[in-house]
Amino acid sequence: MVDFQYKDFYDVRDLEEIVRILRAPGGCPWDAEQTHESIRRNFLEEAYEAVEAIDEESPDHLKEELGDVLLQVMLHARMEQEAGRFDLDGVADGICKKLIFRHPHVFGDVQVSGTGEVLSNWEDLKRQEKGQATNTDALSAVARALPALWRAEKVQKKAKKAGFDWPDISGALDKLSEELEELKTAVAQGTNVEEELGDLLFSAVNVSRFLKVDPEEALGKATDKFISRFSKVEEQAAAQNRSMQGMTLEELDMLWERAKET
Repeated sequence: MVDFQYKDFYDVRDLEEIVRILRAPGGCPWDAEQTHESIRRNFLEEAYEAVEAIDEESPDHLKEELGDVLLQVMLHARMEQEAGRFDLDGVADGICKKLIFRHPHVFGDVQVSGTGEVLSNWEDLKRQEKGQATNTDALSAVARALPALWRAEKVQKKAKKAGFDWPDISGALDKLSEELEELKTAVAQGTNVEEELGDLLFSAVNVSRFLKVDPEEALGKATDKFISRFSKVEEQAAAQNRSMQGMTLEELDMLWERAKET
């Protein structure tokens, strides 16, 4: 039995202590074995679950999921503390200094006209802080671990700041059509299919950026719509005492068109 004080209400420091106990000798064998790499995916999954709670507009669910995200932060910070590199206070110190540095209009004497100027200054200060001397440095600094659509969007936005962008959406739409034709050619020839498909997706993100549509959200909603219509097709097939696997593509397409109408 570990030496631990039970409470009616625990705070952040209590969580830090619980994580220390779990990873210490006599604690939990599983927790003690974990590394940054072994729980990397956990961090991503917990973050996405917190976003889902936001979408649900459920404060109770959000509180729970933010706790799970905070646990991941605690675990990673504890691992670094055990290695003697930094601890949770070091993490807090770093983000505090970053926020103070990037908000000179709050903590300094810089004057801003509104949100647009705040965001512009933020990017300039970020490049200064990270030593990004060129526009390519800024593009390369976009995290590769981001979902590919979001990464493409961020890269395109940074390229736009450098003046590298279509003047309006017509150029982006023409490029999308061009990439589609190149993909068709690649499929017919059986070469460079992955590359051309990537170019098509990248161009689609460009269009979404001009339309101010989040490409991840748009694709997510399209996937939800597909599942909904697929369900209706399956229900219609079942009503005919048939399975989808035993139907022709033409028959399924007819059911799909009906599902679109409901």
